[in-house]
Amino acid sequence: MSGGGDLVLASDVGTTSAKTCLYRLRQDSLELVASASAEYSLSFVQGGGVEQDPDDWWEAVSATSRSVIAKAGVPPGTVRGLAFCCQMQGLVLVDSAGKAVRPAMSYMDQRAAAQWKRGIGRGLKVAGMDVTRLLPSLAISGGVSASVKDPLWKYQWVRENEAEAFSRARHWLDVKEYLVMRCTGRACMTPDSANATFLYDSRPGKGGWSPLLCSLFGVDIGRMPEVIGASEEAGPLSPAAAADLGLEAGIPVFGGGGDLSLIALGSGAVRPGQAHVYMGTSGWVATVTERRLVDTDAMIAAVLGAVDGRYNYISEQETAGKCLEWARDHLALDEIGVYLERKTAVDDPESRYDSLFDLLSEKIEEVPPGSGGLLFTPWLHGNRSPFEDSKARGMFFNIGLETGKRAMFRAVVEGVAMHSRWQLESIRRKLRVEGPLRFVGGCARSPTIAAILADVLGQTVETTESPQNAGALGAALVCAAGLGAIPSLAEAGNLVSANASYEPRGVARAVYDGAFPTFKRLYYMNRSGFHAMNED
Repeated sequence: MSGGGDLVLASDVGTTSAKTCLYRLRQDSLELVASASAEYSLSFVQGGGVEQDPDDWWEAVSATSRSVIAKAGVPPGTVRGLAFCCQMQGLVLVDSAGKAVRPAMSYMDQRAAAQWKRGIGRGLKVAGMDVTRLLPSLAISGGVSASVKDPLWKYQWVRENEAEAFSRARHWLDVKEYLVMRCTGRACMTPDSANATFLYDSRPGKGGWSPLLCSLFGVDIGRMPEVIGASEEAGPLSPAAAADLGLEAGIPVFGGGGDLSLIALGSGAVRPGQAHVYMGTSGWVATVTERRLVDTDAMIAAVLGAVDGRYNYISEQETAGKCLEWARDHLALDEIGVYLERKTAVDDPESRYDSLFDLLSEKIEEVPPGSGGLLFTPWLHGNRSPFEDSKARGMFFNIGLETGKRAMFRAVVEGVAMHSRWQLESIRRKLRVEGPLRFVGGCARSPTIAAILADVLGQTVETTESPQNAGALGAALVCAAGLGAIPSLAEAGNLVSANASYEPRGVARAVYDGAFPTFKRLYYMNRSGFHAMNED
C-alpha cells in the first residue's frame, strides 16, 4: 500500500446493529482508529414476515459516523472516502427520490411461499423446481431463486399484496444500495448484490440484467438499478447526507459490497481455494473460486465477489451466533442475574468482551467434548443450506438426568460448529479447499469457540485481529482500492494476517467424528414433525 495516512470510513450494517469503523491507510496495513456501534430492531410480522425500517439503518450509520469522528478527534475533512458492507438479499423498494415505499423485507422474511410455488415450484421438475425456469436461470445467473426467502419472491409478494406501494416503487434495491442512494442520490448495485437476485448475467465476459430472466419471472427490468464495481465511485457525498454523517460533502462514496463479499475480503481469504467461516447473527462457509458452480441439492451457489473474476461458493446458515444469543438470554441470564443488564455483551465491539461470554466460555471448558452425548440443532429460524427448510427448528437431543445448563450451552456451540462441518463437507463435493480456514464474526472473538470449531471441523482454524470487524475492514479495503492506495482488491489478502491458530485436538476430534452422522440424521428423522408443528 502506498501513500499511507488517509482516513476512510467503513460501515457494516448487519441484521440488528450497525458498526462504523474509522481506518487509517498505513503503508502495507490498515489501522483501526476508532469504532462505534448502534442497535436497531427487527419486526416480526404474522405469516413469517421479518421487516425493518430503512430510516433505522440511516440513523444508526449517522450516529456511529459522528461518534467515531468525535472519538478520533480528527477534522471531518480528513476523511477521504466511505463504503458500506451490508446484510444481503433484503428487498428495499424505493421511489425515484430514494424514499422507501414500505418497510424493508429482511433476508429472513418467509412470507412468499405461495409466490415461490407458483413461480418455480410447479410443472416438470428437476431438484423440486420447474425445469423451464430452473435451467435458464442456472445457465445465465449461475444460480436460481430456490428459497422462499429470496428477494425475487418478496418482490412478487409485494406486487400481489400491496399494489399501492408497489405502484410507487421505482427501484429494487438491497440494504447497501439504499444507503448508497441515501448518500449520493444514485440508484446503483454492485455485482454481488445483483447476482444474489438471480436475475443478473454472471457469465464471464457478460454482466448486466438478463431480459430473459426478468421476463420469465415477471420482473420489470426498468426497476433494476445500474450495476457498478465494488471500488468504483457511486458518487460524491451529498450535502444533506454529509450533514447527517458529520462529514464533508463531496468525498467519494464507493460501491461497497454485501456482507459475504466484504467479510471474505476482511478475512483475508481471497485467493481461489481459500475458505472462511463466518459466525455473526447468521453464518456461512464460503470458498473462493474462479468458476461458476451450483449444487441445487445442497442449496449452494457461487456468487460474484468483490474481486473481479472471482466467486464465493457459499453455504448459508440462517442462525449461527443468534443461537448463542438465544442460549445467553434463556440459559445463562436467568441463572447469572448479575448480567441481566449486559444484553449487548456478544455484539458490542466497544465492549472488552470480558463479561458474560468470557464467563460462559470458562464454564463450558469444564464440560468434556460432546457435552455428555447432548446434541443441539441450530435451525432456530429454519435453514438454507445444505438443506432448505423454513419449517426446521432447533432442538436438544439426548437430554439425560445429569444434563445441566453448562452442557446445554456447550452443545449449542458444538451444534453451530457441526452445521459448519456439514456445510464444508457439501462444499468439498465440488471444490478443493486449501489451507487453514479463516474464522471471523463476533463469535470468533472467543478462543473457546475457535478451538471447538477446529476440533469439530478436524482442521486448522485461524482468527484475525478484531474478527468482529471483518466486514468493516472489507469496506475499508474497498476504499483503499478506490483511492488507489492498493493496486486492486485482489491484493487484499496481503494486508490481512492471522493472529491466532487453533489445531484440532485428537480426543475431541474423535468424539465429534462419532457424533456427526447422528447430527445430520436429526433433520431427516424430524422433518415431518417440523412441518406438522410449524404449519402457517
